[in-house]
Parts: sequence; structure tokens; C-alpha cells
Amino acid sequence: MIMARISRKLLILGAAPLAIAGCTAVGGGPIPSASTPITPTEAQQGAQYHPQLLSEFGGAMTGSHAQYVEQVGKNIAVQSGLGNARESFTVSLLNSPVHNAFAVPGGYIYTTRQLVTLMNNEAELAGVLGHEVGHVAARHSQRRQQEAQKNSLLGGGLAILSGLLLGDSGIGNTLSRTLLQGSQLLTLKFSRQQELEADDLGIEYLSKAGYDRRAMGTVLSSLAAQNALDARLAGRNASVPEWSSTHPDPASRVQSALAKANAAGTGGVTNRDTFLSRIDGLRYGDDPAQGMIEGSTFIHPELRLAFTAPQGFYMVNGTRAVSIQGQGGQAQMTLAAYNGNLETYVRQQFTALGGQNNQLAPAQLERTTVNGLPAVYGTARVNNGQSQVDVVVFAYEFARDRAYHFTAITPAGRAGTFNGMFQSMRRITQTEASSVVPKKLQIVTVARGDTVATLARRMAYPAAQEERFRVLNGLSSRDTVTAGQKVKLVVRGQ
Repeated sequence: MIMARISRKLLILGAAPLAIAGCTAVGGGPIPSASTPITPTEAQQGAQYHPQLLSEFGGAMTGSHAQYVEQVGKNIAVQSGLGNARESFTVSLLNSPVHNAFAVPGGYIYTTRQLVTLMNNEAELAGVLGHEVGHVAARHSQRRQQEAQKNSLLGGGLAILSGLLLGDSGIGNTLSRTLLQGSQLLTLKFSRQQELEADDLGIEYLSKAGYDRRAMGTVLSSLAAQNALDARLAGRNASVPEWSSTHPDPASRVQSALAKANAAGTGGVTNRDTFLSRIDGLRYGDDPAQGMIEGSTFIHPELRLAFTAPQGFYMVNGTRAVSIQGQGGQAQMTLAAYNGNLETYVRQQFTALGGQNNQLAPAQLERTTVNGLPAVYGTARVNNGQSQVDVVVFAYEFARDRAYHFTAITPAGRAGTFNGMFQSMRRITQTEASSVVPKKLQIVTVARGDTVATLARRMAYPAAQEERFRVLNGLSSRDTVTAGQKVKLVVRGQ
């Protein structure tokens, strides 16, 4: 987690976890056809947003894993029929622990390393990237932006997380944008029809490239299974809330994609073993440089801090903030510029939350000490027409020039929901920091006598090992493994 500013236009980029193809919407004017090569204007737009997206999603990875993803992406882009596809497309593997892929105009397509770890063959990778190429070729972003501009200043597409509590008030919109920055939950949603069209184009590109057309359906199936598992382990509803989904639930698209692929006939390669050998060693989950979520605890070995989320809440680790979500409220932990005065720091965060047109200030500020850290906090009650909410800023001084803070929103009178989390913030020792080890993928060959159960026990998790293993490898509850088959494990290691 690091703090960085991004432009207001970039705030309406699609960037949702557990989703495929959250894309930006920029520009205006006539929409080129799908057969039109990428225009100079589109290329300029993509180049403008590209470095900001890389910063927001952990940066572009380099090395053999990234080269492989780029190769597959450019090969599938050629199938789009865009005259300058191979030269004009930029394919990036992002160092992000969320399952996501998206595109922006100008031929910039992205997939996170975490989504790649969920795939089981090269055809699935080509299908996901082909879906993104389809969005670019069909100019979906431009079409959505034109439609959005007719509806509202923010295009009607900003995902309002705290809208569950704050409605559509001016303060509510500002709070929503601020709380969601860095959580990778902001999104401009495509229409269902556009998502299905991108699926169709992805399947078409798979066919032209000689891949198994069913790969689009199988990767969506794995994504749906991962959604359900994550939700169950976090103790929340299996369905992805509308405010954190860039497009239709992947489960609802699986059957459609498989039916369309089967209707076109069977055949095509998957390149499963090649794919698995090329992603061996790929980092899985959080990067220690961005902090790591271990159960209900967030620990950052470089910033030397840790805290624990309330029971029943789940965390999303972004590159600039950690978001804490639950039925009783939402919160974010991040940092801002600090001049050594903690009270001024807290007031500045309230001012930023209120925005230019809304004066937001705490009724009073309280000083305290939390696990040896000087701390200041304040609460403001916000009227939202029919209801009220409490907004809390709780800040800690870690050094004369460095402070961190939580911003939390709860229904009025329930600010205490996060008290335990506020009191859990602490420095960690060098020994604790050194003990934080990331996870990675390990590709192994099933030996004689191996079973799903014995292999799953090698997974670097204390619980739900077999469920995780099955989802990771696209195995149903009835599937078994056979000697000589390659499978993925998640293990500890740099």
C-alpha cells in the first residue's frame, strides 16, 4: 500500500476485484467501427492513462511471466482484424492480488497476476485477453462514456460503496470517491450487452487462433467458483455486490459462453502443460512490498505496522490503501502528507472528505495513545436527508514526518463497530517483519499414490486447503487427479 494521487478522470476507470474487463471511458465524438485501426487520438488517450493505471495496480511485472502474457496477448490481438494490432497493442501483467483484467482505448490491455494464477491453460489466458481486445475493437469505452455524459457529471458509472449509507448526497459522493481510492473498487460499468459482445468476440478470436473455444466458459466458471469460495471464507454473501462488480456476475455468463463455443463445434488446442510451465513460480496473493492480509490481520513488513479487522469484515488490499468491508460499515486505512501536527492532519482528512462544497468537521478531537503510538480521532455526524451516518477519522503518528489513518463510515450511533480495529494498530518488530513470506505458485507433477487430499495438504493455508486446491485447478468436487498430470499448488517462497 502506497499513497499516490490520480486524476479525477481516472477515478471512473473500471478496476473491480473478481471481475473481468473493467475499462475506462474517455473521449467523445464519432465512434470508429470495430474494423478501424487504433486512431492517433485513441493511442494518445491510452498513453495518458497507462502510467496511472500501472501505479494504481502495483506496476507492470517484468521477466519471463510478463513476456509470456504479452506474447499471448499480442497473438490474440491480431485476430481482431485491427490493421495495426500487433504493433499498437500494449499488454501488461500487473503486480496485483485481485482477480481482474481490463482495457483502455488505444490498445492497452491488462491482466493481474492473480487472475492468471486462476487460469489452467493458455486458451483461457487468450480468452480473457481476447475479451479485452474485443472491448477495444468494439469501442465500448467510448460508447459508455458518451452515454454516461448524458446522465451525470460522473457518468452515472461511479460505484457508490458508501451509497448504501449515504445515498446520492454531495457529501456521499465525495466520501465514496475518497474511501474507494486505492481499494481497486471504482468502476464504470459496461452494459450487459457489451460484456456479452466482448465474450462473443473473445470466442471468435479464440477460434481464429486455433484455441479451444470453450476456454472462455471454463475461465468464467473458475472465476465464479473463486468468487463463491472467497465469499464463504469471508462469511459474506456469495453474490458479488452490485457496487463492486464491473459487469454481469461471471456465473451467469458461463453457460452462455459454453453454449456458444459448443455451437461452433469442438476442437482447438489448450496448451495446458506449456501454460503451467510458463507460470511456475508466479507470485500468489499479496506482495509484501504492498502489505499482506493474513486472515483478519493486515501486516506491512516495510512500513512496520499491523492491524486487525473486525470479525465478519473482509479486507481488500490496494496499492494505495486497504479497504475494510462489512454489513455494519466500511473503512479504509491509508496515509497522507504529514507536517508533524496530528490534530491538523485529522482535520485535513475531514476537509478532504467533505469536498469543496461541503463543510465537514468533527464535533471535537480526542487525543490518546494506542499501543505506544500517539493518536488523534474525531467523529462527524452527516445528515443524509432520510438518515444519518457517522464518519470517523482515527490517525496515528509513526514518525515526525509520517502518519497513517483510518476513515470509517457507519450508520449513526454505530461508530464503535471499528473501535477494536482502531485499538489494534501497532508497530511490528523487525523479527515479525522478517517472518512475512509471500506465496507463489508451484507446478508439480502428480505422482503415483497422490490424491487431491494429499496434494491439498501441501497448500500454504491453515484451512480450506482442499477447497482452495480444487478451485485453483478447476476441479469439481467429484474430480480426481491422475499420475503424470500437472497441477498448481500455492506454497511459501520468495
